[in-house]
Amino acid sequence: MGEHENCTSCDAVTDASSTRLIHHPYRPPEGFDGAMPGVFKASGVHFPTVAASRSDGWLDKSGYTYGLQGTPTSFVLEERLATLEGARRVLLAPSGRAAVMLVEVAALRAGDAVLLPWAAEVGQADGATDHAFAREDMVRWGIGIQRYDPMTEASLADVVTPATRLVWLVAPDPVTQAFPDLRGLVRTVRERAPGALIALDNTWGAGLAFRAFDLGEGLAVDLSVQDLGPQVSGGQACLGSVACRDETLYQRLLWSHTRLGLGVGMGEVEAVLRALPSLALRHAAQDAAARRLAQWCQAQPAFAGVAHPALPGTPGHVHWATLCGSAAGLLVLQVDVRHGLERLEAFAGALKIFQVGSGWGGSTSRVQLVPGPGEACRCACLSLSVGLEPVEDLEDDLAQAAVALN
Repeated sequence: MGEHENCTSCDAVTDASSTRLIHHPYRPPEGFDGAMPGVFKASGVHFPTVAASRSDGWLDKSGYTYGLQGTPTSFVLEERLATLEGARRVLLAPSGRAAVMLVEVAALRAGDAVLLPWAAEVGQADGATDHAFAREDMVRWGIGIQRYDPMTEASLADVVTPATRLVWLVAPDPVTQAFPDLRGLVRTVRERAPGALIALDNTWGAGLAFRAFDLGEGLAVDLSVQDLGPQVSGGQACLGSVACRDETLYQRLLWSHTRLGLGVGMGEVEAVLRALPSLALRHAAQDAAARRLAQWCQAQPAFAGVAHPALPGTPGHVHWATLCGSAAGLLVLQVDVRHGLERLEAFAGALKIFQVGSGWGGSTSRVQLVPGPGEACRCACLSLSVGLEPVEDLEDDLAQAAVALN
């Protein structure tokens, strides 16, 4: 028989050790501070007293109740994002799509109508504004959907009705890079549907290119929604956010957020917190690189056209120039496809630095085939997401791959 077999004293020691490990009395001293906030991963929360456990401090972030309502880590990120966006309150969601869903659930009920820009029709998952939830699910709940051309205020005015309760904006168009007159669109909604909420997919602007809550002339959106993956996290996390200034609206969103159980992983939150300090630097570098690359592409005979909000020939350039101080690292190449899409695919496949992939943002440059405006169009579109590689290397990569188009 082994030395410790059937040894009840060993069991007692093990049990006691487990209890001491689980309920260890040591607490680190307060006052530690570092560049990175602490990461608190928990579902359950402990309270010093029964009375403290009845606290509803999570409503104003003065306390905690359960992991779904946040930990110190998520509270820190929400406050920093509020500063970035110029908002008063921010709620986190597991993704940009979940953030969109939160807004629509909180804002709409049977008999209401939501207005979507045509950009939402093409099925682009990049950014926050992917409205599959509204198109496929909310219509079954008696919520109407109307679509409008964001490049004309008249198109928006034509579909506003007394039932309109939510209007989505996106800038720029994810396919064409056309930049709408956000001020004009907001003004139209305020005049024709004063009670409607205006929500902006601000993934492209990210709180840096322009201020969604201060568009000038007393104009502002009600909600700024972001997919935090592309720019804010630098491609490191899947997370979404909803920002607002109105406290009553925030409480409405907060209770819907709670009922839906939209908890976020603290590992994802940590990744965004790590990336935040370099956001402005990355945005500026990718903005400058994308503008230079767009100008270079304009001079290349292999490309039928180039779209970037900073280029004068891109629709809505004047709106971008009036409102924005910068742009995201995105541009769209138009390629003549009269000789077949196989050459376009060969071009994308011949790229060595640009990686064929979904999404945008991050340090790695990507290329993605995007839907064109229709089957009769002579051109197909390639969306280029500019990373942090030297622009000269990106130009050389496009030049060597363009041989496939000849």
